[in-house]
Amino acid sequence: MPSEALPKNRDVWRIAAPMILSNISVPLLGMVDTGVTGHLDDAVYLAAVAIGSTIFGFLYAGFNFLRMGTTGITAQRFGANDGDGLKVALGQALIAALAISLALILLQIPIATLSMQLLGPAPDITNFANEYFYIRIWSAPATLANYALIGWFIGLQNARVPLYIVLAINLTNIVLDLFFVLVLGMKVDGVAAASVIAEYSGLAVGGIFAFSYLKRHSGHMLLSHLTTLKEYKAFFAVNAHLLVRTMALMFTFASITAAGARLGGMVLAANAVLINLLNLMSFALDGFAHAAEALVGKAVGAKDRAALRAAVTLALRWSLYVSVLFSLFFLVAGRPLVRLLTDLPAVIDLSFVYLPWLVLLPLVAVWSYLYDGVFVGATRAREMRDIMLISTFLVFVPAWYAFSFLGNHGLWLALTLFLASRGIGMHYFYRTRVLTEIPA
Repeated sequence: MPSEALPKNRDVWRIAAPMILSNISVPLLGMVDTGVTGHLDDAVYLAAVAIGSTIFGFLYAGFNFLRMGTTGITAQRFGANDGDGLKVALGQALIAALAISLALILLQIPIATLSMQLLGPAPDITNFANEYFYIRIWSAPATLANYALIGWFIGLQNARVPLYIVLAINLTNIVLDLFFVLVLGMKVDGVAAASVIAEYSGLAVGGIFAFSYLKRHSGHMLLSHLTTLKEYKAFFAVNAHLLVRTMALMFTFASITAAGARLGGMVLAANAVLINLLNLMSFALDGFAHAAEALVGKAVGAKDRAALRAAVTLALRWSLYVSVLFSLFFLVAGRPLVRLLTDLPAVIDLSFVYLPWLVLLPLVAVWSYLYDGVFVGATRAREMRDIMLISTFLVFVPAWYAFSFLGNHGLWLALTLFLASRGIGMHYFYRTRVLTEIPA
């Protein structure tokens, strides 16, 4: 490939910048949900929405493979100039999203019952949380279809449409939250209804852009590839591994919460504050991971090792720059940020004790975040799964038990080793598998 065709800095930022902007809108929505319910006449409404949001956050996170898997498959077919394959990739992802969402709707009663038993809220909170759940579950078809559309457009090297979809969802949700609750006097039902309508508004936006693309570009939506189960082999092969990988990741962070709770309520609260700040960093680094997904997938599809090297190098370089800035930011502004998130003196004092871990973690986590994007683009989901399982059950869990005598410091050390293990493992597989399997 001529050097002028290799990925450049502007190609990374063309994808990363819109994804960072869309990520930033997510916590704003959470703040509005909390604000409108937090100002109602009873705290039970705020608690019910928190319970409902937790359930759907866990539920939908498990199906995020629809986004990741679709990105990698689409990016490779884009790099190979496979017009038919691009359209089939979207069709298969949307059909899978519809099938999963219908299953969730049909199983809504047992899902809600089991969720309430596991979370164990008080009876009055349970009643309103159920009300929220049984309304919001109808957003499932739109939510999962949006995952597929966002993944497809990122694979097409187009991050503007995902930004439009996410902004449509979050802005609609915010406006309807305020209208339903503050103007119409609705409560939990208003917050849930706002979420449902918002997801379908995002789907409408994504659908319009997808229809326009399909109409303008060559290729055919081969019906046999959509209606024959064996044609989904590649789709399911990638996404089954991604599902297991996501479950292991969720297990790790759930274990951190559970272990923190066993160390005491104040420790649990302090960890929650610091993890929220850690998530702030992920909004930026995820943008570069998305850029890596698209550019790496395109290079792999074109079987171009030089483009693959350039894509990884550029995305990693910008990720490292940003991670250093976050470490410095947490070093300088960590204490004011903690005070911004809580005014409880005991929680503030404990957060300060463990704040040095937050300064260190951006430099450790950056590798696993970026290589997640590389492996998604290369559709190396099996390796992602294996590395995540090893990091979770052979590094994180043993490390937590080995260093539990250090208390919460031991927990943060186990998290650090978990992230380091993922980064090292994926770097090794990138050098020995992903890179070497493309002809020089």
